[in-house]
Amino acid sequence: MTQLFLPLCVACLALVFTTIPDRCDGIEFDAITPDEQGKHLFFKDGFLWKGFRGPAQRVAESFSDIGRVDAAFRMHREGSTEDHDHVYLFQDEMVFRYFNQTLQEGFPKKVEQEFPGVPCHLDAAVECPKGECSADSVLFFKGSEVYHYDVATRTVKKKVWPQVPPCTSAIRWMEHYYCFQGHNFTRFHPVTGVVVVGAYPKDARAYFMGCPNYGFGGAHELPACSEVKFDAVTSDNAGRTYYFTGSRYQSVGTGLDDPRAFPITRTWPEVAGGVDAAFSYQDKMYLIKGDQVFIYLSGAPYSLIEGYPKTLQEELGVQGPVDAAFACPGDHTAHIMQGAQMRDVDLSVTPSTVTKVTTLGVLPVTDATLCGSDGLKLFSYTMYTKYHNKYQLSPDEDRRRPGLSYILATPKYFLIDSSMKICSSIRLSNPF
Repeated sequence: MTQLFLPLCVACLALVFTTIPDRCDGIEFDAITPDEQGKHLFFKDGFLWKGFRGPAQRVAESFSDIGRVDAAFRMHREGSTEDHDHVYLFQDEMVFRYFNQTLQEGFPKKVEQEFPGVPCHLDAAVECPKGECSADSVLFFKGSEVYHYDVATRTVKKKVWPQVPPCTSAIRWMEHYYCFQGHNFTRFHPVTGVVVVGAYPKDARAYFMGCPNYGFGGAHELPACSEVKFDAVTSDNAGRTYYFTGSRYQSVGTGLDDPRAFPITRTWPEVAGGVDAAFSYQDKMYLIKGDQVFIYLSGAPYSLIEGYPKTLQEELGVQGPVDAAFACPGDHTAHIMQGAQMRDVDLSVTPSTVTKVTTLGVLPVTDATLCGSDGLKLFSYTMYTKYHNKYQLSPDEDRRRPGLSYILATPKYFLIDSSMKICSSIRLSNPF
């Protein structure tokens, strides 16, 4: 009887060990990090999930020479070809460095060799770029202690943050920082360790993965592309593009692999109920609502400049309402579209003044505009029109521009589709 029982027990243990875990069961992640393309990786007991949806796979299928992962982060060190955007995985007293899932020469190493002053057997790690921390840094967590590691100077400051619980994994997402404990998470400030009182902890299954019977905690699923209609579109100086619709916005770019819709007040708390137009100029974002303009300094987080909002007349020299607005990269002019006219506003002088009024050609109804290095886009319901340059908006103006061909610059029409990562070709049944 005993001889039969032991093999059966071993077989049962092997079956349990090889069972692929389900992250919707409320499991505790061992580590979380974005990869080189910005897709977030979730680690648990030798298994790995890529992104916020989809099944698990074995870590060894993507990362050689390592199984279980204790902590992980992606290095942020612009200007360094040696380790910028490389992924670091920690196991016991060793650290492994990967790029494009390839183990780099000389690794694995002892943790203390690569990160002097940082202990081994870590619980969690997360990168903190300059601007969000005082310098490019990494936060290492072990028990109740936090080790703030300066990447350039290779120095460490040990801290204790009473408000932050012991982290089993950590994540930086959309310039915010989250400490995971089990299937719950808490948002904290990466410099002070301050936690938003009363708002946390929250269940990760309602925010960072698509689980049945769990809401999205303020974030909404991607709309069907056939239903998309934007009120405003603009890109900031970091290369991220923001799409505004109703009281919500979506953000695409710089490695964000899950551009869900969030309340506008989440990032711009002073702007409630939607925006009419938006454009960016240098390190500022202009949000227009009614006869008011809100100007924010770009960064993490966006901060409203003191003294705003102001009236459109006071700030830009125009009367509302505004249909759309845009400013092209490197240009000091904001273009304000109102009906069949476009007003050019010189932003390089104070107060800003209207320098030109242009009668527009035959254009589709314009909901929003976006000017970038690839041309000018005019959004209208579920499509957009792409122009080579802003002068095409007035055919007469275009013909007067030397070196520009009106025939060659004929606008092109595109349907808004899922390749833009702002909508879904198929309406999904779960919260994603």
